[in-house]
Amino acid sequence: MTMAAVTQQMSSLPSGLRICTTAPDILYLPELVFGGLVWILVASTYVTPINPQGWVMFVSVFCFVMTFLWLIIFAFGAHKNSSAWATADFIYHLIAVTFYLSASVILANVTIGWESFTSVQLVFKYYQIDIAAVVFSFIATLLYFIHCILSAARWKSF
Repeated sequence: MTMAAVTQQMSSLPSGLRICTTAPDILYLPELVFGGLVWILVASTYVTPINPQGWVMFVSVFCFVMTFLWLIIFAFGAHKNSSAWATADFIYHLIAVTFYLSASVILANVTIGWESFTSVQLVFKYYQIDIAAVVFSFIATLLYFIHCILSAARWKSF
């Protein structure tokens, strides 16, 4: 693929099945998968009143729903290939990166805090679930970060 083809591809917003073949839009599906895994794992763990996992749940649900809506908008071509949508795409992914990074750090801190509990069997089960949620949360953060960088490049090329 020539540099001109890549530049032309980055300067237009895809619609239909092209979202499954163009960067950064190909990242929608992994973002949904890893965000959904974070949502499921955090929902299945033990939550105490002093535990800040409510923010983690908000971030994972918010980003999952918004990414799904964004995917639908792009898939059905409702964006009309305008620069305003490219700007909105960049801004949304910047917000998602910020939210997910904060949620990932909070979730990692909560997971480290499991050491203070005395019930070993109960703690080990929830500790394993939280470790998986932390890993998937940081993967989701990385995916949103890459999407944000590529969206910024596309926005600048408009």
